[in-house]
Amino acid sequence: MADKSHPRPNRPALALHVPEPPFRPGDTPDFSSIKVPAAGEAPRPDIAADAEATFPLCTHLVRVLDEQGRAVGPWDPKLDADTLRKMLKDMKTVRVFDDRMYRAQRQGKTSFYMKCTGEEAIAIAAATAMDPEDMHFPTYRQQGLLVARGYPLETMMCQIYSNRGDPLQGRQLPIMYSDKKHGFFSISGNLGTQYPQAVGWAMASAIKGDSRIAMGWIGDGATAEGDFHSAMTFAAVYQAPVILAVVNNQWAISSFSGIAGAEQATFASRAVGYGIAGLRVDGNDALAVYAAVQWASERARTNNGPTMIEFFTYRAEGHSTSDDPTGYRAKGEAEEWPLGDPIARLKAHLVTLGEWDEERDAALDKEIDTTVRAAQKDAEKLGILPQQGFDDIPSMFEDVYSETPWHLAEQRDQALAEAREFLGRDPA
Repeated sequence: MADKSHPRPNRPALALHVPEPPFRPGDTPDFSSIKVPAAGEAPRPDIAADAEATFPLCTHLVRVLDEQGRAVGPWDPKLDADTLRKMLKDMKTVRVFDDRMYRAQRQGKTSFYMKCTGEEAIAIAAATAMDPEDMHFPTYRQQGLLVARGYPLETMMCQIYSNRGDPLQGRQLPIMYSDKKHGFFSISGNLGTQYPQAVGWAMASAIKGDSRIAMGWIGDGATAEGDFHSAMTFAAVYQAPVILAVVNNQWAISSFSGIAGAEQATFASRAVGYGIAGLRVDGNDALAVYAAVQWASERARTNNGPTMIEFFTYRAEGHSTSDDPTGYRAKGEAEEWPLGDPIARLKAHLVTLGEWDEERDAALDKEIDTTVRAAQKDAEKLGILPQQGFDDIPSMFEDVYSETPWHLAEQRDQALAEAREFLGRDPA
C-alpha cells in the first residue's frame, strides 16, 4: 500500500526559489558582481530604428560620463555650459530641499517625507530633455521634475505642511504634489497606476492630433503590478507616444529588487516581450539620462512608438521618514554603489570643461541654502501641520458637487458646531 505522505517517492520534492538580497545588516557590501560597461560603449540607434535595434541595449548600460568626468561616445548630448550649470543647480536644490524637509519632519512640523537622495539626476535631466508642455505621471520620488520646471519651493512646502498655502487644501499626502500648469499629474500612492494613466493620456493626445507626449514613472517594485503589463500592452498595440520609466533603485521599501524579478532579467528587458524600444541607462549619469530621454521623446513625437527606460540607480536613504533601512540592508551600501554620486559626477564634468570651480560651487551651495531657508520661512508663516485642523472646515465638502447636497450640508454644519464647541469660538 502506497505511503500517502510520499505518493511519488521516486520524484524529487518540488521547491520554490525565494530571492534574498546579497547583503543584510552586518555584512560588508560588495558590488563587484555588477557589470559596469565603459562610458561611451553603448551604440546609439537612429530614433526611427525598429524597436528590435534597441534590444541589445536592454541588457547594456548607456553611460556618457567617464571616470575623468569627460562626456564620451555616441550618446553625448553635447549640452552647452549654461544647461549643465542649470541642471547642477536644480540637482543641488532638490538635495537641500529634501534635507530641510526631512529635518522639518523630525521637528514635528509635518507627518511624512520622502527623499530622493542619489536619484536627483533622473528627474532633473528628464525634465530638462523634454518639452515643458509634455505631461509627467510621477511617483513620490520625482520632485525634481517640479524643481526643474520652476515650481515654487514655497508652494511645495505649503503642501508638505498642509497649511493655508497648500493648493490641494490638505486633500493629499504631504509629498504628493499636483500641478497641471507644470505638466505634473497628481501623484498616486497606489503602485503602478502611473503607467496606464500615462499611456491613456498619450493615446488621447494622439487622438486629438496634439503634439504633446507623456512620460510615466514607476519604481522597480511596481513592475510586478498588473497595471504595468496592461499599460505595456496598450502602449505596444497602439504605438502610443509615451516614455515609460522604471527607476530601479534596488529597493521597494524593504523588498530588494529580486522580489520583482531583477535576478532573472533586467527590467528594461521587459520591453522585448512587448516589442517596444527599450534602454537601460546609468541613472547617476545626468548626461546619459538626458540623452536617453531626449532620444525617446523624439521617437515618440515623430510617431515611431513608445520607449521603456530602466534607470539603474540606488536609493541612498530610507524609503521615507517612516522607514529605517538599517534593519534590512548592510551599512555603507550607498557609499559602495559603483555608479557614484550623480551631483559629484556632473560637477566633475563641468570642472573638466573649465566651466566650474570650487569657488563657484561653494557660492552656489550658499545661494541654494539661502533660497531654501527663505522659502521654508515664508511657508511656515502660513502654519505647520500640527497647527492645522480648524481652518476653512467647509472646504472639505466642496469641489465634488456643483451644489452641495443636503446630507453633506448637514455634515458640514455638524462639523462646524463641534469645532465651535471645542474651540469656544467660531473656527477660522
